[in-house]
Amino acid sequence: MSDLVPLTGEPLALDLVNTRPSTGDLLASPDDLRQWWTLQAARLPDEVPQEIRADDLAAVRAVREHTARALDHVRRGDEPPAADLRALNEAQRAAPAISELGWTGSAVGVVRRREGSPGLRLAACLAETAADLFVDPAVTTIRECEADDCVMLFLPTHPRRRWCSAARCGNRVRVARHYQRHKTAEPRRPGTR
Repeated sequence: MSDLVPLTGEPLALDLVNTRPSTGDLLASPDDLRQWWTLQAARLPDEVPQEIRADDLAAVRAVREHTARALDHVRRGDEPPAADLRALNEAQRAAPAISELGWTGSAVGVVRRREGSPGLRLAACLAETAADLFVDPAVTTIRECEADDCVMLFLPTHPRRRWCSAARCGNRVRVARHYQRHKTAEPRRPGTR
C-alpha cells in the first residue's frame, strides 16, 4: 500500500471507492488488499485471511470500479449504467449469503455466512454495501473533496463540510491559503527580487 493511509470511516462502499486517490491505487496488490481489509475488519463479517490470491484481488477491484461508476450517476440522481448494476448483482450471486441458524445455549441465533473464496466473499459483501448505499436517500448528498488535488468522496455529516478529512485536505488547503495571503502581503526588502 502506498504511504498514503486510506480514508476510512465513510460508508464501506465509499471507503472502497476511496482506495483510488489521485496519487495511485491503494489496492494494487494482494498484500494491499489484506492491509485495507485489516483496517476495515471490524466492519466486515469474515476474518482477514493470511493469503489473498490475485483473482480475489481482481474480484474486489472489479466491485470497486463498478461501484465508482454507478455511484457517479446515482449521487447525481441519474440512472447508473445497467452493466455496472448487473456486475454488482453478479458479484453478490458469486458468494450468496445464507442466514445460518444455530443454538446458542439459550436461544436460536443467526449468523450470515457466504460461500466461496475469501476474496469472492469480500467482493459480495462490498457489492451488497454498494447496493445499500445506492438505495439510501442520503446518496444524493455525497460530495467530492474540494481540495484541488483530491478525488475522495464523503457523506457529509455537517452541511458545511468541504473536505474528505479536515486533518488531511482541510489542513493543506488552509495552510496554502495562509501562505498565499502572507506571501502577497509581505513588502519587498531592498536587494531582493
